[in-house]
Amino acid sequence: MFLRLALAAFVAAAGHSAPATVAAPAAAACGSPYLIDQTLPNGARWQMCWEMRTIEGLTLRKVVYTPNGGTATSVLRSAALAQIHVPYDSGEPRYHDIGSMGEAAIALTSADCPGGERRGERVCVTTRARGHAHLKDGYGDPAQRRSRQGRELVVLAAYQVGWYTYVSEWLFGDDGSITPRLGATGSLAGTVTTPQHGWPIGVGRRHFEESHSHNVFWRMDFDVHGGSPDVVEQYDFAGDRTKKRSMLRTPFTRETRAVNRRTRWWRVVDPQALNADRHAMSWEINNSDSAEYRGPSDEAFTRADLYVTQYKACERLATQNPAPRCRKSVDRYAGRERLTDPVLWVNVGFHHVARDEDADPMPIHWQGFRITPRDVTAKNPTP
Repeated sequence: MFLRLALAAFVAAAGHSAPATVAAPAAAACGSPYLIDQTLPNGARWQMCWEMRTIEGLTLRKVVYTPNGGTATSVLRSAALAQIHVPYDSGEPRYHDIGSMGEAAIALTSADCPGGERRGERVCVTTRARGHAHLKDGYGDPAQRRSRQGRELVVLAAYQVGWYTYVSEWLFGDDGSITPRLGATGSLAGTVTTPQHGWPIGVGRRHFEESHSHNVFWRMDFDVHGGSPDVVEQYDFAGDRTKKRSMLRTPFTRETRAVNRRTRWWRVVDPQALNADRHAMSWEINNSDSAEYRGPSDEAFTRADLYVTQYKACERLATQNPAPRCRKSVDRYAGRERLTDPVLWVNVGFHHVARDEDADPMPIHWQGFRITPRDVTAKNPTP
């Protein structure tokens, strides 16, 4: 009830990001300890519910963003990890590490959640610095100089899967950005291979630790400001070895799969939700840092970096989907069905070539992508 009233108050308040045509989003319905409601120092507010699902592990629902001085707007109906595919360079083994992440979640200590709050021992909610929000010199005029350090809300859980400890983080910036990322730490598996498929670890060249990939999938059901159907668009910029570049917009009207390009990005837009400049509110997805692993024909789910599918409750994991009456992998979800309620699956790869520094405990390595508000507000929300 508190969250519902709080959101109603924000909707009633005037702000530079007030939408022109669409009603405010519905409030999240969850109570303690599952409600997260954090206002960051610059006035930005993030609200959401969390749960620890048996299969997917940490899952976020009803994610709502309120920019500084603005109006509450929904972003995500739900978001979770959807698979961690770990194929080894020699061809075997080939793991699918998500299947019972809720059971693999480990108890967190206060050191794992600095300055924050542990929820049910397995989830950490905290804030931390994210670096410069902006810096403007003022052209020599001290009165015009602008500099601000940013903060972000962090929601994380950790899982013990075999030798690895996975740290799953969702970062919510005071600028409205969202960064899903997964860190891998723990111990090397000790898998011995040949120099062709690994790297020498330890004294001399007697033990070669096998190289492998971590292909991580996230599933996100967007809800841009609620009320009207979301649309997914792809943006490309043509122009090679020329002075001019042209923008090409491709709306996805049917289920599809897409691969990364150097200047390619996507956005989820509500065409009827307008900011104060009367531009449609949207959230941009950038996946340019992926190692882009492409596997054999029986791993066709690795052949794309973004999948867009029509919502189906039984489509939960990107591979080895547990629902008996549903298809088994995301490449098979993406047929040609018309999109009226799109779900996005983002695939980010990391190729792990071991090194001496990986000796216990293995330093964490991260992979993820970035979601950025595009025209959600009509001006910089971190003045």
